[in-house]
Amino acid sequence: MRARRSVRPVQALAGLLLAAALALTGCSGASDSDSGSGSDKAGQADAKEAAPGGAADGSGGGAKQATTAPKLPTSHIIRTAELTVQVKDVPKALEAARTTTESAGGYVGKESTSRDEEGAEETQVTLRVPVDRYEEVLAELEGSGKLLERTANAQDVTDQVVDVESRIKTQRASVARIRELMDQATKLSDVVTLEGELSTRQSDLEALLARQASLKDRTSLATITLSLSEKPVKKAAEDDDPTVLDALSGGWGAFVSMLRWIVVALAAVLPFAAGLALILLIWLRWVRPRLPRRPAPASVSTALGPLPTAYPAPRPRTTEEQGEERGSEQD
Repeated sequence: MRARRSVRPVQALAGLLLAAALALTGCSGASDSDSGSGSDKAGQADAKEAAPGGAADGSGGGAKQATTAPKLPTSHIIRTAELTVQVKDVPKALEAARTTTESAGGYVGKESTSRDEEGAEETQVTLRVPVDRYEEVLAELEGSGKLLERTANAQDVTDQVVDVESRIKTQRASVARIRELMDQATKLSDVVTLEGELSTRQSDLEALLARQASLKDRTSLATITLSLSEKPVKKAAEDDDPTVLDALSGGWGAFVSMLRWIVVALAAVLPFAAGLALILLIWLRWVRPRLPRRPAPASVSTALGPLPTAYPAPRPRTTEEQGEERGSEQD
């Protein structure tokens, strides 16, 4: 009996503690909800108070987004230039051009050197330099001597680059589909047909990749053709009035040309004339004397002798002729 009485107070104490804990939990939840609602209300009030400023900030952010320029696609431009520079020493200037090109990250391509009749050296070299150093290298090459001629060209091939990239993506997808069909094919005829189609599309893809590589090389590296000479390039004078000496030289040139053409014509006719002369000589010396001659006509004769030659009867004189004859006799 004592044991049962001692247990009951302990159970009652535990129940009281549990009730107190639940009460405290409910109060803290209510306070949290009240504080949360209060903070929400405060936030709404702050938002209402800051509405004008907030609207201004929102409009300012939109204006910033509107004024931000969209990113333009990267342009691909092929740049080429031709320079003619007069220098005192061609080998020294050529070595300087090589150093400038290699320092800019480029390389030297085709090169040709020659000498004229007077011994002056002339060199033409092709330089490939990065596009971002193109203007710098060009300016340095121009300052290596006296600039005689400059030609620059820029060709925009952005559309071609974009088109080739798009076609490469499409062609790669097509090749992948053909390979998937080959994996699924079970008949030998289907496999052969798909292999032929795959070979055709693969060759088209390789051609597109080669074109893309060429465009990349031409757009990433500019081409500069440099001509170095030790004397100025001679240019024909234009719009100059002819002088007496010019007229004499022109006339003499025409006369010499005419004589030359006459000699050429005679030289062309001479073999035929020699042949004709030889034929005529053979005819007169050997052929003609051996030809049979025609006999002379024989005169008709009789027993009394040859017959007289018949002459034509005289023409009767007219009255006028008779009158003139009488007048001459009377005189």
